[in-house]
Amino acid sequence: MPDLQAIIERLRENDALTRKFNEIETRILSILNFKDLFEVLLTEIQEKFSIPYVWISLIEPSEISSLIKTLETSQPLRERISTISRENYEALVGTDTRPKLVNADLKPYFRLLPPKRKFFIKSLALIPLSLDGQVIGSLNQADFSQKRYQPGIDTSLLEILAVKVSLCLSNVTAHEKLKHLAYHDPTTGLLNRRVMETVLAREFARARRYDTPLSVAFIDLDDFKSINDRYGHDAGDETLRHVSERLLQMSRECDVVARYAGDEFVLILPQTGPQAGEQVIKRIRDYLCAQPIPWEEELITVRFSYGISSTVDSDLTDWQSVLKNADRALLAAKATKKNRH
Repeated sequence: MPDLQAIIERLRENDALTRKFNEIETRILSILNFKDLFEVLLTEIQEKFSIPYVWISLIEPSEISSLIKTLETSQPLRERISTISRENYEALVGTDTRPKLVNADLKPYFRLLPPKRKFFIKSLALIPLSLDGQVIGSLNQADFSQKRYQPGIDTSLLEILAVKVSLCLSNVTAHEKLKHLAYHDPTTGLLNRRVMETVLAREFARARRYDTPLSVAFIDLDDFKSINDRYGHDAGDETLRHVSERLLQMSRECDVVARYAGDEFVLILPQTGPQAGEQVIKRIRDYLCAQPIPWEEELITVRFSYGISSTVDSDLTDWQSVLKNADRALLAAKATKKNRH
C-alpha cells in the first residue's frame, strides 16, 4: 500500500511547482519586447526553481534571430542567448517539440552554450520553443546534479511552460516587427529620416553641452537611376542594402547611419571634426569602389558623392542648420563632378 504521507508530500510539491509556473506565466504574458521578456523569463526561472544555469538557444537564420540582432539588448542578455544552425540544433535536439532531458555525454551539447561561457553541468533540460508552428530554438536549463534532469522523469510542466513562452514569443515578435517598421527603413533596415532627425537633435544638444565636435555627412549615390534602368529595381534594392551594410560595418558603434530618402544616406558622427569625418567617408567610398556588387554575371560598381558639415562652424546654431549645410555641400559636389565631396 502506498505511503499516504509520501503521496500528500508529492501533491504539495506538485502544487508548489504549478504555482511557480503560474507566477512566471503571469509575469511574461503582458511583456511586449524581447529584452524584458527574456530577462524576466530567465531570471524568474533561475530564482524560483534554484537552477544554476538558464539560457536560450536560437536557430539561425530565423525571423526571430534576425529581428533580435536589430534591437538593443543588455549585456547580461547577450550573455544568455546563443545561436546555432538548424542542422546542428536538430542533430542535438531532434525535431520533436517535447522537452529533451540529458544527463550523460554532455560535451556535444556545449555547442548550445552562449559565446565564451563555460558551465559545470551534469544534467540538462532542452525545451523546444516554436513560432508560427516552427521550432526556433530552445529554453535550456542545466544543473550540477546528474539526477535533476534524468531521462524518463515527468516533463508535463516543462511542456506547458514551452507553450506559454512560445505564445509570448509570437505576441512579442508581432509587436517588435511593428515597432521596428516605425523606426527603420523597410528596404535597408537603417533608421528612417524621422528617427534620424530626433537623434541628430539629441547629439547636437550633447555636443553643445560638452563642447565637443559633431559632424554630419550627407551621401548620395552617383547614377543610381541608371542601375535601376539597366538592371531592374531588384538590383537597385540590392545596391541600397549593400551600401547600408558597408556604412554600418565601417562606422563606429557610436555613429548613427540612416536612410534619408531614395539613394540618400546620412551619417551622424559624434565627437568627430570635419577632417576626421572626411577620413571616415573616404575610406567607405574607396572600399565601395574597389568592391563591386556581383549581379547576374556582371559587376555593379557603386560610387557616391558627399558633403560634410560640422559644429566647429560657429554659424551653425541648431541641428537643422548642420543638416542643411551638409546637404548644400553635397549639392555643390554633385554639380562639380560625380564621386566628389
